[in-house]
Amino acid sequence: MSLSDYTETEGLPAKDREPYKQWSYDSAHAKLYIPRQAGGQDRWFAAALLDHPGKAPSRLAVFAERPQHKRWEMVSVVDLDSPKLPKIALDRDGYATAVAADGNKQLAADADLLRTAVLDNFATGGTRTGTKVFTPTEASKRQIKVHNETGTRFGSQASTVFDEAPNRYQDAYALKTADGGALVLFSHTHTQTDTVAHSGLQLNPGKDDRAWLHDVPRTSIRYTFVCNDAATVPAKAEPSRLIGYTCARTNASGPPVPTQLHRA
Repeated sequence: MSLSDYTETEGLPAKDREPYKQWSYDSAHAKLYIPRQAGGQDRWFAAALLDHPGKAPSRLAVFAERPQHKRWEMVSVVDLDSPKLPKIALDRDGYATAVAADGNKQLAADADLLRTAVLDNFATGGTRTGTKVFTPTEASKRQIKVHNETGTRFGSQASTVFDEAPNRYQDAYALKTADGGALVLFSHTHTQTDTVAHSGLQLNPGKDDRAWLHDVPRTSIRYTFVCNDAATVPAKAEPSRLIGYTCARTNASGPPVPTQLHRA
């Protein structure tokens, strides 16, 4: 259970809490991609994880060594929309090749541009950057669908705006693929701000918001989401493919209404 899941669950009455199902994967059949690192480089590896033996990978995770904690930690995990992963370039000893995720001129897009495109999918439906950087995939279409459907659900009574937020998780990871491109894993943070159209209206938090908003009606609510993303990037100037993303709400806040009159 993530910290955000735990926080949300703690805000619910005991009778409304669903039993926690521990997330697990079949480690014996996981496909590991271990880069050969030079001395002094941070050590990490990627793993394509299966829920059950014989099934296609459903998640892609990154494990990194944390010397200060004297342990390895899973630092990123992405739910895959498609189980078909790109072929990773391996040397004769079976090691993968790590490549620079940021500022890599050998790739059509680096992690910064991919992050900008993902944020644009949420903010504008991809009209500025998203649909230029990404070819349509299930993952990118899901992000655009969030923008389109969430932004219109209140009609004329309230508006919804998505925006970039300060991102604490700047680390990005990339593995060279057999076609000369790369598989890039990165994170982003965005906000969703719902605001009533005029005074006299209010936003009523749902039960899943209770941990943050305490059932207090608001004139505006700002939700914060931290997300992990995975994309395949070609070496030549062609669109990239977003193959999966996973988001968790990590905060919600907003000013209470002075009086409870109407409902948005």
